[in-house]
Amino acid sequence: MAKRSRPHLGRALIIEDEIFFALNLEADMRALGFDICDLAANGQQASKLAMNNQPDVVLVDINLEGGREGIEVARWLRNVCDAPIVFVTGYTDRNTVERIHEQVPNAPVLSKPLYGDRLADAVAAVTHH
Repeated sequence: MAKRSRPHLGRALIIEDEIFFALNLEADMRALGFDICDLAANGQQASKLAMNNQPDVVLVDINLEGGREGIEVARWLRNVCDAPIVFVTGYTDRNTVERIHEQVPNAPVLSKPLYGDRLADAVAAVTHH
């Protein structure tokens, strides 16, 4: 019996410093049909990986190791690499979400750990798949 292949939707970069959560996101994105170009734990890694890999979508946490904030990284990635951004974070208070939307307009913000089915919808919205 032939194995059904899922459609390839592109390459995702995951910027998350909690390895367990990063691996869960990686598995979820693979299930949606994305290849993972890499995992980054901080802004410096993310910037380098994005420049080398040109991801089709970037999943970003707000608090990253090394003190560089995910909102700034995401703003840079969108401006320099024209990368679609989806935030997956535990920080979904009104002030943080407003700051996200000021810095990275129209980026979906998903609450972790309960992002569930909303991940597919958010990724589809920013990648137009």
